[in-house]
Amino acid sequence: MAELESLHFSVGILGISGGSLLLLVNNYGSSPDKDFIPHTALGVLLLIIASLLAYSGVRRSLSQSQLFSSVCLTVSALWCGSGLVYLLVGEGLVGTTELRSSLVPGLAAFTLAFLILATVSVLQREVVLLIISLSISLACGHQIAGLSSPGFGQSATAACYLLVTLVGAYFGCGRLLSFITQGRVEAPGTGLRRRAGCQGSGVRAPEDCNDVVPVGLVMNLLSASVIACPLLAVVPQLAPGHVPWLWTAAVFQLVVCVLSYRSMDSLTATFYGFTSILRFAEGYSALLTAFSIHPSSPIPFPVVFAVLFFILALFSCQKSLAEGLYQLFYVAYTIALAAQPYLSFQSGAQGVQVAIFVVSAVMLLVTSYNNVSAKRIPTGEGVFKALVTRVSGLTLRPHDRHSQAPYLGYSRYADAEVLGHACSVLAVFSITASMGDRAPLGVLVLPWAVVAGGVLQLLVGSVAFSRGKTLESMAFVLYGVMWSIWGLTRYGGLYGDTQGFNLAVGIISFLLFNSLVTVGALFLSVAWVVYAAAFHLIIISFLLDAMGALPYGYDIGVSIVFGLMSFYCFLSGLFSLTFLTPQLPLGRALVRLSGTGGGGKDICLHVPARKATAVHQIAEIMKSGGICGMPTDTVYVLVAACNRPDAVEKAYKCKQQAQDRPMSLWVSSINQLEPVRSLLSALLWDFMSAAWPSSISIVIARGPWMEMFGLGESAKHIGTPQSIAIRNPNCAVATHLINLVGPIAVTSANPTGEADTTHHNQVYAKLGDKVDGVLCDGPSPENIASTVVDCTKIDSGHIGFFRVGLIPKSQVLQIFEEVQKRHSHGQINPGFEADLTEPDPNPNLTDPQRNTEEDNTESTESSTVPPPTQSPANIDTSTLATQP
Repeated sequence: MAELESLHFSVGILGISGGSLLLLVNNYGSSPDKDFIPHTALGVLLLIIASLLAYSGVRRSLSQSQLFSSVCLTVSALWCGSGLVYLLVGEGLVGTTELRSSLVPGLAAFTLAFLILATVSVLQREVVLLIISLSISLACGHQIAGLSSPGFGQSATAACYLLVTLVGAYFGCGRLLSFITQGRVEAPGTGLRRRAGCQGSGVRAPEDCNDVVPVGLVMNLLSASVIACPLLAVVPQLAPGHVPWLWTAAVFQLVVCVLSYRSMDSLTATFYGFTSILRFAEGYSALLTAFSIHPSSPIPFPVVFAVLFFILALFSCQKSLAEGLYQLFYVAYTIALAAQPYLSFQSGAQGVQVAIFVVSAVMLLVTSYNNVSAKRIPTGEGVFKALVTRVSGLTLRPHDRHSQAPYLGYSRYADAEVLGHACSVLAVFSITASMGDRAPLGVLVLPWAVVAGGVLQLLVGSVAFSRGKTLESMAFVLYGVMWSIWGLTRYGGLYGDTQGFNLAVGIISFLLFNSLVTVGALFLSVAWVVYAAAFHLIIISFLLDAMGALPYGYDIGVSIVFGLMSFYCFLSGLFSLTFLTPQLPLGRALVRLSGTGGGGKDICLHVPARKATAVHQIAEIMKSGGICGMPTDTVYVLVAACNRPDAVEKAYKCKQQAQDRPMSLWVSSINQLEPVRSLLSALLWDFMSAAWPSSISIVIARGPWMEMFGLGESAKHIGTPQSIAIRNPNCAVATHLINLVGPIAVTSANPTGEADTTHHNQVYAKLGDKVDGVLCDGPSPENIASTVVDCTKIDSGHIGFFRVGLIPKSQVLQIFEEVQKRHSHGQINPGFEADLTEPDPNPNLTDPQRNTEEDNTESTESSTVPPPTQSPANIDTSTLATQP
């Protein structure tokens, strides 16, 4: 892992050095009359380097280098936006005389952003990042001066990039050399140091960290600069040359949105999903000026956006009061947009953006510092919790990375349904705008319908799919496609001659697909049934409009119905993320299937196996007589405490047609067999000590010693009348649980005749509500069953194999041979020395096992394995049980 981090660090630093060298050469080689590198070529090269930096920044954001990730992604955004501007100028889409007015707003924002990052680097003693950030900040400032007077700032810009090039090349090559030599050779001063903060001993826990938030704040700073510059007379007006900056901010905020879901931070992801929509709308409005089109929106649907921002700001106060107050500025911004007769992003909206520029700079400094430092700047994190605790009936939900663990599937992303429902609200209220005799592009609906309803819903559908929410994923993807197609067709100027039967056929196909979604929602919840049925009405309004038969007011009516339902789901999702009580109900499924996994009751307790508190929860359930699913070193198993005969009986009956499938006994270590050690032979005891912990199940003869485990009448379900299989798994979670509970009875976590259970979601699918709890640990580390060894004749020097699984036969034989050699040389376990002269207290222990069970803890259910035959060399070399 350290080597990969070093490689990604090298790619980022060398990318910054390469881009700086490119700009260095261009600034030194250019003259006022001629550019050394053509604008088109310069733009393409900057875009290529920006993509490499974005890759490095994203990869590093998933490790432990928050400040470097912020610097890397910010440089990537700078060169992506400026590269697009150079490309537009080079291709003649933006005039050469407009280059200054196009570049200055973006460069001004990045000058301040890098200065803030340099300040944080000073406080954290990150010398390399300090030099890079400060030099690029000075370079951006001198480039602004150079655009007004080439003789004044051009050489200074080149000098700043020269410093970045030299420092980046040295440090990047040093890290690359360390990676190639696997750390054996390391240049002086190029070592990576892990800082405190999120990974240190600071106040915040690792799960509370979201190290991409500074990048989102930089993008807010960028868009605010672009919108506010015309008000401050820095540039004449919002123009097509500003579109690259605004859409760069939009794309990077979408990246921040996705990475925030990766950090299990749904509220932050929702906020930056909202701001990315605004960036696309602002860029779209600026783009229309190139075609002399002034966008309008007679219906003030931004008021709806203001309501969504306001509610999100209230719930975001649970993270910190500063974050909630910061989001209120966007409430003011959307209200300012709604107050304008035409959504031109001017007048009052520009004034609010000036305030957002200042506040974003302050938030960037505070957030960047708090993300990398153990000492934090207070942001009012405990205010919301203190207020809630004083209100009776309100119970906050504890927040960590596992608080949004999916019921089904193994996802690294938080739940995204809140954003999906909010985007449905925006999209549906945007289509209430009436076009009249205006051009389709003149009505500012396209970005709201296509970006909010289309792009972001596709993103939400992808996240829902990763969380195992198949129906929700299909619905969001379907609706995203529908909003995209309808938005481009109806409000993108593509309607034309397609209106009529051809368009209607496509809409009818969406009606059929949504019918399937509605039927599937019957098995989910009442809210989803209403949600899908309301969208059915929306699609019908599209169909009637395409056929020219839309009744007056019908589209507005159904839009309000669907919008209100989406808004309710949005609120319900926020309440669910924030409170344990109260919650806005979504209703139960209208149709329930009987049988396994039918959902007759609420889903059982599901907790992450990697948390000690979760293992203790499952242990308490088992001590109370519950049965649970558990991960092992092979596959998932169903377990019950041996000292709870009722639980063993329940686990045995939980398996369908399990009469010929006996359970096995598991221990956390051989010490748990201490009470019966005197009843086992010295050779057998030493063999078990040498073989465990591992994926080896040892079959021994049955005896009265089993009564010592408290099985009672349920002992008949453990093993056969002649034998029993015992195992000590090589799994930290399993052994910890058995330590808490005591020896356990184990069987495979699947109905008889079905395949092995290799994922915790399969425990739900196969056993449904029959289990009381599941320890969730994602996919099984191995899909191969354990090796089952017959030790019923071990005292005569014979062992056999009922099945060869994860542990190879040769390894088992080697272990047995070593144990035999120790005994042949008189090295006997001292615990048995007193028993050597005593008669065998249980002669039945040497009876051969003739009808034993397979190890049902992991194996695919099959017929009972016949007894093994012994080879002439006293060691059985035949495998009579095939690997499932």
